[in-house]
Amino acid sequence: MENQQPVDSPRKTKQFIISEELIAEGKWVKFEKTTYMDPTGKTRTWETVKRATRKGQSADGVTIIPVLQRTLHYECIVLVKQFRPPMGSYCLEFPAGLIDDNESPEAAALRELEEETGYKGDIAECSPVICMDPGLSNCTTHIVTVTINGDEAENVRPKAKPGK
Repeated sequence: MENQQPVDSPRKTKQFIISEELIAEGKWVKFEKTTYMDPTGKTRTWETVKRATRKGQSADGVTIIPVLQRTLHYECIVLVKQFRPPMGSYCLEFPAGLIDDNESPEAAALRELEEETGYKGDIAECSPVICMDPGLSNCTTHIVTVTINGDEAENVRPKAKPGK
C-alpha cells in the first residue's frame, strides 16, 4: 500500500451559545435569533423557536401512543384527526398536549387522552425526555404508552372531552 499523507482537517473548537435575541413573542412560542460558535471557531446565527409556556416541568408536553385492546380483536393504535394551521390541512397524529404546572407526564397523558379521544386507560410506559425538532426548536416531550381496555363500558363509545 502506498504511503498516504495525512489530510489536514479544520481544527475543532467547542461550540457554544454566544447570545439570544428575542425577535417576537406570542402566547405559545417565541422567535429568537441565536448567535453561536461553530466547530471551526466561526460565529454564526440561527433562527430558533422556543416554547413560551415552559416552566419547571421535565418536558413541554406528552405524546401518547394509545393501544386499544378488546377481547377477540387485534390491538389497535388510536390516532386523532386535527386541523393544523401551519400545515394548512388536517393531520392524523398521536394524541398529545402540554404538561400543566405541577402535573406529572403520566397524569398529563391520561388527561390529554381523555380530552382528545374520550378513552380512559392505564400507563404502560413513559419515555425519558425527547427533543421534537432540535434543528428548529427547543420543544421536548415524553412518549407515553397507554393501554385502553376496550371492553370496559366507559371505553365502548367514547366521546372526546375538549378542555375538560
